[in-house]
Amino acid sequence: MTTVAVAGILVVLLMVAGCVGNQPSNSSASPSEQITVTGSTTVLPIAEMEKEAFEATHASAEIMVSGGGSSVGIKAVGEGTADIGMTSRDLKAEEVASYPGLVKHHIADDAILLIVNPQNAIDRLTLDQVRGIYNGTYTTWSQVGGSDQPIVVVGRDSASGTREFFSEFVLAKEDFTKQQEEFNSNGGIQQKVSQTPGAIGYVGLGYTDGVKVLRLDVGGTAVEPTLENITDGTYPISRPLFMLTIGEPDGLARQYLDFIMSAEGQEIVASADYIPVQE
Repeated sequence: MTTVAVAGILVVLLMVAGCVGNQPSNSSASPSEQITVTGSTTVLPIAEMEKEAFEATHASAEIMVSGGGSSVGIKAVGEGTADIGMTSRDLKAEEVASYPGLVKHHIADDAILLIVNPQNAIDRLTLDQVRGIYNGTYTTWSQVGGSDQPIVVVGRDSASGTREFFSEFVLAKEDFTKQQEEFNSNGGIQQKVSQTPGAIGYVGLGYTDGVKVLRLDVGGTAVEPTLENITDGTYPISRPLFMLTIGEPDGLARQYLDFIMSAEGQEIVASADYIPVQE
């Protein structure tokens, strides 16, 4: 056999060995899994805290969580660009028609809090006064028992489930004042109100740092939005929070949702100042 032939055989053997060496091993390690969760900024703090706790014991899992608003979450899961959508309102008829496979998972309850700047002397409002502020009837705090200071009305944008619920429950679907400053997150409202002496806004339970939470005057009684008052219905502005899937979830999405509904997951809901739905 010639030297050239021997060299050729050696090259072929080395190539075969290289291909064999590059084959996947039969390791027992699980491949990395990833899901995306998007939507309501009210549900966002729950989703993020649950993600951290879940990933701490599931090394191969990666859960990508983002906000954007309830409408964004519903559309994303409905169109298949997210595995789980988050919403702080119920589905609209047109959404049910567009995405007939949507399944709702009731993961927590929440209340909408009315917040003002800590410098504001007002500590309570009736629902009629709140409606008057947000529809533009009242434009200064003196009209609702406060100082002669302009009211800076702060609210959510049109993609928000919180805005949708607020519009139905508080405004009875009247138009918001054109003077309302709109933000795309609870955090944006919280920051604006904390920095603006005449401002009023509405947020979920988890957004109270740096602001003053108002009591609601219900039949002459000032009702604080405590967990007890929200749970028993004494504080009236409350609603369920949902995560959504197309069909019944499986794989990592199923494991994540099961964790949220577990005893540990519902303790996390409570620790984030929301209301658990499982004992």
